[in-house]
Amino acid sequence: MTAAPIEDHALLSDQRTAALVTREGDVDWLCMPRFDSDALFTSLLGEDRHGHWSLRIADGEVVSRRYLPGTMVLETQWRSPTGAATVVELLPVGAERAIPSPDPVAHPDGADADLSDLIRSVSCTEGEVEVVQELVLRFEYGEAVPWVRRSEDAAGQGVLLAVAGGDAVSLHGPALRAGHRSHHGRHRLSAGEGADWVLTWFPSWQEVPAAPDVEAALAATSVEWSSWLGSIRVEDEYAEPVARSLLVLRALTHRRSGGIVAAPTTSLPEDLGGVRNWDYRFCWLRDAALSLEALLAHGHVDAAVSWREWLLRAIAGDPARLQIMYTITGDRNLPERELVHLPGYESSLPVRIGNGASTQYQADVVGEVMIALSAMREAGVAESRWSWPLQKALVRFTTAHVDDPDQGIWEMRGEPAFFTHGRVMVWATFDRAVRAVTEHGLPASEEELAEWTRLRDRVRAEVLEKGVGPDGAFTQTYGSTEVDASLLQIPHTGFLPADAPQMLATVDRIEQDLRTEDGLLLRYRTRGQDGLPGDEHPFLVCGFWLVQQYAATGRRDEAEQLMETLLACGNDLHLFAEEYDGTHRRMIGNFPQAFSHLGLIGAVDALAAAG
Repeated sequence: MTAAPIEDHALLSDQRTAALVTREGDVDWLCMPRFDSDALFTSLLGEDRHGHWSLRIADGEVVSRRYLPGTMVLETQWRSPTGAATVVELLPVGAERAIPSPDPVAHPDGADADLSDLIRSVSCTEGEVEVVQELVLRFEYGEAVPWVRRSEDAAGQGVLLAVAGGDAVSLHGPALRAGHRSHHGRHRLSAGEGADWVLTWFPSWQEVPAAPDVEAALAATSVEWSSWLGSIRVEDEYAEPVARSLLVLRALTHRRSGGIVAAPTTSLPEDLGGVRNWDYRFCWLRDAALSLEALLAHGHVDAAVSWREWLLRAIAGDPARLQIMYTITGDRNLPERELVHLPGYESSLPVRIGNGASTQYQADVVGEVMIALSAMREAGVAESRWSWPLQKALVRFTTAHVDDPDQGIWEMRGEPAFFTHGRVMVWATFDRAVRAVTEHGLPASEEELAEWTRLRDRVRAEVLEKGVGPDGAFTQTYGSTEVDASLLQIPHTGFLPADAPQMLATVDRIEQDLRTEDGLLLRYRTRGQDGLPGDEHPFLVCGFWLVQQYAATGRRDEAEQLMETLLACGNDLHLFAEEYDGTHRRMIGNFPQAFSHLGLIGAVDALAAAG
């Protein structure tokens, strides 16, 4: 079976994990209980036999789908020759269930393990329909066939129970029948009738939990999402995509740890059939910091404070070993390995889990974090007892590496270089540290302030000397002739204004070298610098950055035109992947991508600021 197009998917989230469900009702990606847990539905990267859960209406077609307003609850309308039905799907939040564990067995979420539920509720609204299902349960990314049997839950209700190692799932609802290492069901519903199925993850050593109250879970979940979102104060034409983008950023934030994953998927390719397949289910400091700024700009201080505490825990004790990414709980160990049993999305191999880039030095990361923490101060968020010492530790880290080349914002796997964008971010690290002392009165010794000021001024002079080519444009790396879309972020740091001659020249070069025929932007030209074979497609966040640049320099018509082009790259639910193939009009890369959604928010805000 061919995998569904990336853009065909909807996202479900309980702010601890996520599921992808196709328009036709197939859950083909689900990790439980965490974003980075082993998947139990993995057919997105393989075949049906690697795990999936299909639920559809016999002989039916999807008339429409949407999220309930202000939520991540999915509603799909089906029509068949004999009737109509509504399917509501969610990962519940707001009414979390937990099993207190008397035995503190090691587990990713601790001794008191939260349950994780996937609810699929079907209501016949007209005539008669038949609900058709296929459930293939496979643990460990489709490799482990579980022990499946009929059992009873804690309340004495019958369930389908599947166990593999420390993981177990139960299925409540009208029974499915077994056959060929899968389970199938056909259930007839008449107008006014409904049926619910609930798949629940729990630790295998625990008693099978009772089913949740589906109606209560739906109500609590809807209130949780819509209350958090609040009102959106942007132009009407952008209100829905901005609201959805904010909800996606929230959906990718672990509700307890505060960590923000870059995407809920792994190995959705940047080059179909190629090797550019990466695991994005981790917390990049850069992505999270930029997400934080987008959330702060729309009043979500709670996310900012939560993430700051996550950051403190992640680097606590050994900031000299700062990494560019961590797990959602702040763990450092992200070994990269290949899942050789999976054929990959559209034969894109290898399928990877973990991420070897976690050991790279990327010079921009600390600057991104310092800018975000500075934005918190500007928003009136008080420093905690340890947040300023944390920032000073980050400055010490940057000082120790101030003369080191790096791998760049795009995690090049070629030789390290002095990336101009990274060097500007080094400047930003020292700049925000100096301003924290001189403008906000945070404590530092005279020696520290003098050192930070000296390094800030030195790096600025260096960038203006070595990071600008003969044509007056910034270059991707010192001494190169290439340009890079990350350079569009320079005005965001305060290094130079958007209308500075160097920026205007840089935009000219980016338009010449990186803009595709459909008006989108590549990150850079793949000419060996990244150390990988193959090519890639336009990177959506780069297009949103160009919208910001156009808006800031009076090119309003071009900004709006590009914004319209970019919004068309989303699907019907306003969800965006990492990249977009304009030739074949399809999404590429991991999905949905936090980077793309935070870029959208920033672009809309820039248009509003430009008036």
